[in-house]
Amino acid sequence: MDTALQVWGGGSYLLNKILFALAEGKKQDIKRKLKLYAWVIYIVGVPAWVVILLSEQNWIAASIEAGGVPSMCLGLYTVYQYPKAPGSILDKVASFFTYGSIFLGVGYSLLDYGGITSFSQVLEMGVMLGFLLGSYLLAKNNRIGWLFFMLMNASMAILMLTQQKPLLTAQQIISLGFVIYGFRASRKTNPL
Repeated sequence: MDTALQVWGGGSYLLNKILFALAEGKKQDIKRKLKLYAWVIYIVGVPAWVVILLSEQNWIAASIEAGGVPSMCLGLYTVYQYPKAPGSILDKVASFFTYGSIFLGVGYSLLDYGGITSFSQVLEMGVMLGFLLGSYLLAKNNRIGWLFFMLMNASMAILMLTQQKPLLTAQQIISLGFVIYGFRASRKTNPL
């Protein structure tokens, strides 16, 4: 079961990063299609990741995966509605869940572990910041989100390595390469 979850969750997230990276620098109609597929695939991978993270008592990372779904939906909606700007209600809902999941995940982890007492919690903090801020910024077409995804992938790769999840470790390292590519490609079309 663990291997199947790793393939499902890791494969979905890797394909998401590949599609996002390939979308950068493409013509608008191709970029839009690739990003639509990327957001849908991202959402499909969430349940597997949540189960894996909960099974390892990675409370922070599990809560942010689940709490990031509204930001993923915002991203999907933003791409679908292009060129219209997303509604402020959906943006506020995504923000609420982003900050709420940070509060709940960190709070529960602090209670369960009696503070920040383990290296895995520090890694989860990196995953949390990278995932939520990266998803939120990319959903708003802000390329700085790629930098936060770099933090997320590096932190998650180390976390999965320490928890003997070789498929997810490899997936995170490969994803990091596509995230770097996506950031570099986005500089051409979306300079800071």
